[in-house]
Amino acid sequence: MPEGGASIPKSTESGASGGSVVEAAAHGTPAATPEQRDAVAVPRTGLLVTFILGGLTAVTPLAMDMYLPALPEVTRSLNAPAATVQLTLTACLAGMALGQLVVGPMSDRWGRRRPLLVGLAIYVVATAQCAFAPTVELLVACRLAQGLAGAAGIVIARAVARDLYDGVALARFFSTLMLISGMAPILAPLIGGQVLRFTDWRGVFVVLTVLGVLLTALVWTKLPETLAPADRHGGNVGDALAPMRRLLADRVFTGYMLAGGFAFAALFSYVAASPFVMQEIYGASPQTFSLLFGLNSIGLMIMGQVNGKILVGRVRLDKALGAGLAVVVAAATALLLMSLGVFGETGLVPVAAALFVLMSSMGIVMPNTQTLPLMRARHAAGSASALLGTTSFLIGAIASPLVGIAGEDTAVPMAVVQLASALVATACFLGMCRPWKNGTSTKGGGV
Repeated sequence: MPEGGASIPKSTESGASGGSVVEAAAHGTPAATPEQRDAVAVPRTGLLVTFILGGLTAVTPLAMDMYLPALPEVTRSLNAPAATVQLTLTACLAGMALGQLVVGPMSDRWGRRRPLLVGLAIYVVATAQCAFAPTVELLVACRLAQGLAGAAGIVIARAVARDLYDGVALARFFSTLMLISGMAPILAPLIGGQVLRFTDWRGVFVVLTVLGVLLTALVWTKLPETLAPADRHGGNVGDALAPMRRLLADRVFTGYMLAGGFAFAALFSYVAASPFVMQEIYGASPQTFSLLFGLNSIGLMIMGQVNGKILVGRVRLDKALGAGLAVVVAAATALLLMSLGVFGETGLVPVAAALFVLMSSMGIVMPNTQTLPLMRARHAAGSASALLGTTSFLIGAIASPLVGIAGEDTAVPMAVVQLASALVATACFLGMCRPWKNGTSTKGGGV
């Protein structure tokens, strides 16, 4: 087992020890000296650690998506109304959002390993209890605990990445994490459906429990501590929350945070509405919808790799983010115009094409809305990660019910929510981050 206090050297690929070099890295300019480039030529994490961090970001989305095919069976099994069973999803989502606010500051104070291992242990216990819940009320409570504990994996994975990387390397690493965690929404419903062929809905939670145990074992044995004791925050609860207050007072950090949150809302509205829109309005079969959903997820992952392998280091992160947001706005506008009938009667193909463009563009938007604010939180990565995650989940949770506000006969609400979210994200990015001011958006923060 790795030493609890051992830490991995940070890889920057840009010599992030000085503020000017950090700025140059984020702008994609070759400011690092030859000595700095030689010092970081070898990656600081192994493939296994990368997969562990990817697994941590995917564990709670798996818990959400593997369970979806079993919802009708849960309703019958527990003799509960469908609306009450839906609360099991809401509880898990709320837990994931709020849990990050607790775990993030804890990881800045006590290091990454201890809060992560405690969170994973509680996640395993809560997931196992879900499998044996005799009533829907207890299932809702267990799902809330599952989300609260599973949030540790999401928030600490980002904080560990910030501990290990900076500048160009951080952006590339987030793109790699997106490739791994992006498989969750593709594979989870398929796995859940196959599990239900051999067992009932409780078997889904048994599988999730086993996966949680395996991930906990990997973290225990293979993931070292990445936050050195000298870099941890001491003091009471108020002192632990102080970095969050300073981060929220940072206009540029808050701008990136809100831009990422509203971009996530556009993505969440797609997840919530696309099954109905594609199948009920545009006539796609369940098999066709599954294929299109998978293609959109693949497009998102491919563009994430384009961002990490091609754009990062050659194009300023702010420029890449701005371009991604512009494409999202254009795709959402096209969807709204088609939904309103401006182009006449449109079929499945053009709507699916616009959704593919919108979702693929998220592969550029999402990694950069995480990289740029975390670069401003050099000494409070856990708190920054918590704020980023909580904001995204809460805004997404508020936006997703709006897609069905006008009933079941129109795709206009989905398109309106997507376009409004994209426009607000762009406004936050331009109005608060002011990317045209060199150095404003990318210099290392003092928090």
